[in-house]
Amino acid sequence: MFKAYANDDDVLNVQGDALTVENGTTRVVVSGTLEITRDKRGLKAALALKQALDSVVETLQAQSDLPEKISDEPDAKPGVVNNPFK
Repeated sequence: MFKAYANDDDVLNVQGDALTVENGTTRVVVSGTLEITRDKRGLKAALALKQALDSVVETLQAQSDLPEKISDEPDAKPGVVNNPFK
């Protein structure tokens, strides 16, 4: 079961990898294109997406100190690599 904002590792794939929901502790990313057809496969996809989004909404509503906007995460500082050609 997808639990929004619980970790930086979980990924929910809907209909193979047509739509992915990537978990993070500060953001959840939904990407892809999902066709919800009027059949059992479409129902299964819709329910999976609904469960993920319900988890997002419930987690956000439960946080009493929810900020207006989170600060963007800074880029990782570049490391120094020795030149192998010297």
